[in-house]
Amino acid sequence: MSTMKLTVSLLALTAVSATSAAARDQVQVAGSSTVLPYASIVAEAFGENFDFPTPVVESGGSSAGLKRFCEGVGENTIDVANSSRRIREKEVKACADAGVSDIIEVRIGYDGIVFASQLDGPAYDAFVPAEIYQALSATVPVDGEMVANPYTQWSDINADLPGEDILAFIPGTKHGTREVFEEKVLLQGCEDTGALKVMLDGGMDEKAAEKACMAVRTDNRSIDIDGDYTETLARIDSNSNGIGVFGLAFYENNTDTLKVATMGGVEPTTETIAAGDYPVSRPLYFYVKKAHIGVIPGVKEFAEFFVSDDIAGPDGPLAEYGLVSDPDLADTQSMVADENTIQTSM
Repeated sequence: MSTMKLTVSLLALTAVSATSAAARDQVQVAGSSTVLPYASIVAEAFGENFDFPTPVVESGGSSAGLKRFCEGVGENTIDVANSSRRIREKEVKACADAGVSDIIEVRIGYDGIVFASQLDGPAYDAFVPAEIYQALSATVPVDGEMVANPYTQWSDINADLPGEDILAFIPGTKHGTREVFEEKVLLQGCEDTGALKVMLDGGMDEKAAEKACMAVRTDNRSIDIDGDYTETLARIDSNSNGIGVFGLAFYENNTDTLKVATMGGVEPTTETIAAGDYPVSRPLYFYVKKAHIGVIPGVKEFAEFFVSDDIAGPDGPLAEYGLVSDPDLADTQSMVADENTIQTSM
């Protein structure tokens, strides 16, 4: 595999001094724990196939990675931020305020959010968003009124569910997975149960009602996990009645200890996500600091390699690990090649 000659643009030189660039010749990446295994695979292959050092890839969560990304430009800041959600407008502004004005958004493919439990544990094999909402929300509708969540067992919600104490380990608020979980499961369940209508009819404005829909209970039945999926897995190993929220790829690499539930009657697989049938899926991204291209060696080459057909295509190693290939991958490749940046207002 051939490498590309690096050129140092005048724009990049004004953002990062030549002295600073010389101090670091290794691409630095941080962010989403969901994107971490994909980025690690790419980094290792990049180091083996290019005349650049293997990039350093760290986790920490989408929000934490984007915060580091937006600290500024220079060799003491990261080059790439992984994210399991799209960058927020306030983060784009924070970047701009710190001098990170040109950001390249790269969509690598799609992933699913799954509900998994101990392989030999209770029969958690089928859910709908309404049941997850009723189990984990801080308040639920009872006789047309919103009340503090009274449910203690899954069978309290649906007699067909196991008579087991409710216990769920969900991603903490700094994880991109949490946002997808809130919007596509809790908010959907809030609508499906009629809770959102009850709150709106009671005089709440829409924004406040949606926020209330996504508020989880605080009585130790819904536990935030701030670490990565390995911590969630450890909690399930120690709690036979526990349910964890994972990315599909992590589950698929732990089928020896976990089983997965359907959502809305659809099993989470790469095929059902690619077809748009599985309801809890999301795009995955990484963000590149354009000012570092041509200054920190290998930044653009790493980005192009990441979304190449051989890596992110349907027959590439990322697909084998669980990534659902983006049908618009060719457009992404062109965008990276042309170094197109996102708009300053999203």
